[in-house]
Amino acid sequence: MKQRQSSIASVAAIAAATIIFSLLMIALSGSGLTAALKGFARGAFGSSYSIAEVLVKAVPLTLCALSVACGFYSGFTNIGAEGQFYIGAVATTCIGMYLPFLPGPLLILLSLILGFAAGGIWAAVPGWLKARFGISEVINTLMFNYIAIGIVGILLQTVLKDPKAFFPVSSYMPEGMWLPRIIPGTRLHAGLVIALLSAAFIYIFIWRTWPGFRIRAVGSNSRACRCAGIGVGSSIMLSSLLSGGFAGIAGSVEIMGLQHRLLDGMSPGYGYLAIVASLLGGSNPFGIIAASIGIAAIQVGAQGMQRSAGVPTAISNIILGGVVLLILLRPMIMKAIGGKAHD
Repeated sequence: MKQRQSSIASVAAIAAATIIFSLLMIALSGSGLTAALKGFARGAFGSSYSIAEVLVKAVPLTLCALSVACGFYSGFTNIGAEGQFYIGAVATTCIGMYLPFLPGPLLILLSLILGFAAGGIWAAVPGWLKARFGISEVINTLMFNYIAIGIVGILLQTVLKDPKAFFPVSSYMPEGMWLPRIIPGTRLHAGLVIALLSAAFIYIFIWRTWPGFRIRAVGSNSRACRCAGIGVGSSIMLSSLLSGGFAGIAGSVEIMGLQHRLLDGMSPGYGYLAIVASLLGGSNPFGIIAASIGIAAIQVGAQGMQRSAGVPTAISNIILGGVVLLILLRPMIMKAIGGKAHD
């Protein structure tokens, strides 16, 4: 019953925030309501290409949100998915630049493995600092973002820079490691399949295995776990490794599926937006998929509104901010729903 009320409250909060802030921004922009809503619907769902664009944006967001959720399960608050995303992208770029002679399928597999390892190790350092010394992972993972982005900037000015390019970008990856397109004529690539398989893996691992149970137990009550003989530190370390690993895969997939080379500022903030997606999805892998697609639809639809009705695309960020605020008020909404049901 409580879970059902929680779901109702979440859906009500999302719907209310979307409606209220959409109407407010449309009114402030002086645009017609009908034209703006038509532009939104056409931009997000008006064609197969529009739907594909929503899914293209949802792929890295889903993987980064899964990363954030993996940390949440053990109480490891990972704010560093953005940096881990870039570290995974760097690993994939190095493979494409220095091992181009390998077969395409092997390049893809190796990129995913090393992308996971690179992102996981990058996140495991704050995880170890928390497990060993109790140092706040919030500050560490956040600072690691700036370090990772700085490293990418340096690499793109030096060893990874395309000598033929004026701007700081790497050379294009070998075409053999480009992920195949799912829908011809669109940018939707096989990274969508990787994201769905990642969500299924996390669900099975966290809810169907003993290590996953230990991670959830540590996140629920670490003191009780110590008394029961459960390794709190090792569970936090494993959680942080998984957390960073899936953000690293997000970076690898973005390189192989969409950009095909490393760019400075390649991420529009997937690592930070992933926190919102994980929150909206209740840290459930399948809820995260739905939340990521919803967020991507809001962003793509906002671009359609700007083109057709002149509504600023900033409306998407305002809507998402309002959603988060109302989600935080969910206990009050649940209380109100429970009170009415009791009456």
